[in-house]
Amino acid sequence: MPQEEEKNSIFRILDAANNRTGEGLRVVEDYVRMVLGDAFLSKQLKQLRHDLAEAMTPLDLSSQIFARDSEGDVGRNLQTKSEYQRASDQEILKANLTRVQQSLRAIEEFTKTIDASVSKNVEQLRYRSYTLEKAIMLTRLSLQSLKDARLYVLIDGTHWRQSPEQFGKTIEALIDAGVDLLQFRDKTLSDREHVTIGKRLTELTRPTSTRWIMNDRADLAVATDADGVHLGQDDISVADGRRLVGASKLIGVSTHTIEQARQAVIDGANYIGVGPVFPSTTKAFDSHVGLELVSEVANEIKLPAFAIGGINGDNVGDVVKTGLSRAAVSAAVSAADNPVSAAKKLKGVLVS
Repeated sequence: MPQEEEKNSIFRILDAANNRTGEGLRVVEDYVRMVLGDAFLSKQLKQLRHDLAEAMTPLDLSSQIFARDSEGDVGRNLQTKSEYQRASDQEILKANLTRVQQSLRAIEEFTKTIDASVSKNVEQLRYRSYTLEKAIMLTRLSLQSLKDARLYVLIDGTHWRQSPEQFGKTIEALIDAGVDLLQFRDKTLSDREHVTIGKRLTELTRPTSTRWIMNDRADLAVATDADGVHLGQDDISVADGRRLVGASKLIGVSTHTIEQARQAVIDGANYIGVGPVFPSTTKAFDSHVGLELVSEVANEIKLPAFAIGGINGDNVGDVVKTGLSRAAVSAAVSAADNPVSAAKKLKGVLVS
């Protein structure tokens, strides 16, 4: 246990670090709440503030207050030019998240001399702050990257088996129709066939604004230089997928509950699929989440989310009414008499 004078200095450090942590968290929370409009991440930040206050309760609050010496703080007049310059909201976020993490580390170190249990609890809060930083930054970057992405179309190898030339024409037509994302999903093909078709998709889409996603297989996404991979709940984790495809590629995750949607945000997905909303003609499901989950996600999570499952020209308007203006479809386009017309109609509803 430190001597009284040293103990007073330690409480002064803890008081300052605790204040800095709260200030930084408040700045970040205000941005997430009022700029991103993300209720889930706002709640996580608020919980972190409350958990820090709880973690500090074993310490003597009055000792921290009595040790405070704002007027005598030599750091008051120590400034750098960059302190008063913020070129973007990203810099504001980064500066304040760094302030939070550094201050938590200071609390963690100095409480070791007073109460090791407090130090251990604060250490866990620091790690949580790193996870939240990733989720916040990825949400922000994904919203920018997928800002105009509204229509996501799932395709298989049917046209390829009929004629590779016809397959190419179909893809070009869908691109011209305004499809933002294409996902290649076909359980009947070999890995080699996936790679052959995937490389053709890369050739067709790379000069355009349309991006294509490999279903399930991160390794095949790498082999074909796809724009990303889409993972189901039983596939590899987002973390493992990221190690394979790298930082610049998109990772999507299928979610069927609000808990899974929240976890995908924390795990570092770039977007989520929400469904199945309605019965589908292309994939069988034991149950359907309906529009209730779509509405719940729209109200709580701002990471780009695509409603999926049985969506077509007749019900896509109901999806939009929930507040979610992104949809993933399959048969509504691929099985339509005029796929291009069907895609344009869906896109028109989603962007209206």
